[in-house]
This record gives sequence, C-alpha cells and structure tokens, in this order.
Amino acid sequence: MATLFTRIVKGEIPCHKILEEENYLAFLDIRPINPGHTLVITKKEIEYIFDVEDELLSGLVIFAKKVARLIEQEIPCQKIGMMVAGLEVPHVHIHLVPIFEVTDLNFARAKPTSNEELAKVAARIRAKVLK
Repeated sequence: MATLFTRIVKGEIPCHKILEEENYLAFLDIRPINPGHTLVITKKEIEYIFDVEDELLSGLVIFAKKVARLIEQEIPCQKIGMMVAGLEVPHVHIHLVPIFEVTDLNFARAKPTSNEELAKVAARIRAKVLK
C-alpha cells in the first residue's frame, strides 16, 4: 500500500506545496513545530534514508537547502533546523523547522494548524521562488 507521502505525490491527498522538482517535493507539515515547518521528500517511495541511492540522497539535501533558503526569507527565525527522524511516515523525509534555539526541534511542540493558516504560510514562502 502506498504511503501517505506517495499519495500526496500522486495528488490523491492535497498538500500545501512549497517547491517541486522531478525527484523531490516540499510541503508544509500539517502539525508544525513552528510556522513554516516543511517536509522535504523523495518522490520515490523509500522507507529509510540510508537506503537511498547516493545520487538521489545528495540531490535531496541540495533540494532541502533551496527550500530552507526560501523559508528563511519569509519566516522570522534564527536558523532553519534540519531533522530526520524517520519513524512517523515510512517514506524518506527531512523536516525543515524555523528555529530560535535547539529546543525548538521537539515534536512535543507540534500542534495542529488550520488549513487556512497553512495556505497563507505556503503562499508567502512560494512567492519567494519568483524573486
């Protein structure tokens, strides 16, 4: 059965897309730790990050860097934290989280956010692609 993220890639489940390339997709987390919390995934369904082929993995990190630069242009923060937990959804993904201190990278802080608020944040960040 396809993962939640594969269903998002296929358009079966909506998301608040930030950026997309041939092999990668970035979209807002629906339970963000902080506003702008974005998931960066491979479109290919692979469960464990260290099972990803080297070229695809290096491309994922480079894509995540592009996305982080977009987020930090729009979301006030000290840095964009990067975290790979890999237990929530069995599909490779990187969490990009706007942070002010290391304790911000804590899933206990995550909270459901309205679809409307996610749409506003995604639009603000996507607008940076055009600049």
